[in-house]
Amino acid sequence: MGAFGCRSRIDSITLWITCVALVVAAAGCGPSYLELRRHGQAAVLESEYALARSFFEMAEEKQPQRAENLHDLGDCSIILAREQFVMGNQAAAMREVDRAIAYFDRAITTQPGHRAALKGKNIALELKGQFDEALRQVQWAAEFVGPSAEQQVWLAREHEERGDYDLALRRFRQAVAMEPRSAEAHIAFAEFLLRRNNERAAVAHYQIAYRIDPSNRRAAEPLIARNALPQAVTAGDSNP
Repeated sequence: MGAFGCRSRIDSITLWITCVALVVAAAGCGPSYLELRRHGQAAVLESEYALARSFFEMAEEKQPQRAENLHDLGDCSIILAREQFVMGNQAAAMREVDRAIAYFDRAITTQPGHRAALKGKNIALELKGQFDEALRQVQWAAEFVGPSAEQQVWLAREHEERGDYDLALRRFRQAVAMEPRSAEAHIAFAEFLLRRNNERAAVAHYQIAYRIDPSNRRAAEPLIARNALPQAVTAGDSNP
């Protein structure tokens, strides 16, 4: 499974959005920066990274110094680098890694201390350093690391603090999709859902986190308080 989950076909709604966005953009006005960002996030959730990058690139044309958009462009480049490597196109993969580093650098210049961009750059630099060895090891593709759930949780909290709850929700969804066996990602999502008064969904994510790590008190205590601990965890129950 890839970093953001298995690839899926773009559905008709996203295709319609894409066509409208591109036609309107060609007409000279186009959707707003935030609209383009939302379309890009929707494409990411469907694992359509090339499409997502197109939206983020259009957003960049409107506001070129937005750290969050530059970060997402870097993330897309890392994912697309993996695809190129799997297809055997090492040169194209390396170009994508270099592009990712450039985007992360711009994000860090725009907003020094941007944690997600700093982490993304570290991932890209690690990949760059491993590239020569990777060419000699067919196992490298399976070990390829991409953007992390930790990055997405941090960005989700940033959106939430600014009151953009829709984007925060999408980021949390990306976090658990990227690392479905991360108890911390599910707990962070559950805490967000509680803050949004969605207790039923929050409990479901706490239960997933508890099944992954029964010793995690941040997962167990909210469930104990609600008398919602799942049944005894077995090897077969541990999958989210």
